This record gives sequence, C-alpha cells and structure tokens, in this order.
Amino acid sequence: MSGQLGILDEADRRILREVQSDGRVPVVELAQRIGLSKTPCLKRLRRLEKDGVIRGYRADIDPDKIRQGYLVYVQVKLSSTTREVLDAFNKAVRGVPEIMSCHMMAGGFDYLLKIRTSDMKAYRQFMGDVLSQLPNIAQTSTFPVMEQVKESHELII
Repeated sequence: MSGQLGILDEADRRILREVQSDGRVPVVELAQRIGLSKTPCLKRLRRLEKDGVIRGYRADIDPDKIRQGYLVYVQVKLSSTTREVLDAFNKAVRGVPEIMSCHMMAGGFDYLLKIRTSDMKAYRQFMGDVLSQLPNIAQTSTFPVMEQVKESHELII
C-alpha cells in the first residue's frame, strides 16, 4: 500500500479478497494463496488492520438456527429532520440489538431499518414495546421479507 490511506496495491487487494471470504485462513496459507512469503504477508495484513481497512473478523451465523429468522424492513418517517431530532433517533437506534442496520435515506421517508426477530408475534411485540418508543417517529411502514434471495457482505475489491 502506498503512503496514502485508501490506495491499495494488488497484493493488498489479494489479501482483502482472501480474508473477506475466509477470515480464519492461517497466515501461511494466505501467503501461499496470494504469492508472498509469510513475513511480508503478515506485515501487510497487520497494516490493513491498523489502518482500519480491515475492521474485524466475524462468524457468519445462520439466523434461523438461533431463532432470529424473521426479517423485516421498516421505513421510518420522523416528525422533523432537525439536527436534534436526527441525533436523538440515531442514538436510540444504536442501542437496540434487534435493529441490524439503520440507514438515513433520501426520498419519501427518513430511515430504513433492517430488523430481526424470531417470528411475527415477536416482531409485533417489538413494534409495540421498542420501535414505537423510539424518539420522534411520526410514521412507520413494515415490509416482511418472504424470501432472502441474496445476501453478501463481500465488497468488490
């Protein structure tokens, strides 16, 4: 990687492609896969971690196996979009583990939430007990997922 953060050379990109598909690959095997010896490979890997390019390593857990297979997307419209209202909503959402992701949107609503629960009954309870208590919500629209066709966490590198 050159001196500028964000400029990756081909060896860095090869490392990133490999570890994003298999974060548990041993360094010796990683080095073999990308065509470097162990020490330079490890130095590059550690630098990518230190620079925040690699933010962490995670297990890919099947939500159905841990009773979190019910997935909904919720559009949220806030009562206003002043900085104070947005900040209060953002802070509240960060503390709710059922909300897997939250994106501020442009268009006809303010946020799109991805929420997982065990089933429709659990979501209904979550909606009444948690979602409805988030600050400054004027309106929500819930969209249950019928089938997940594709989900990927891998970036194009």
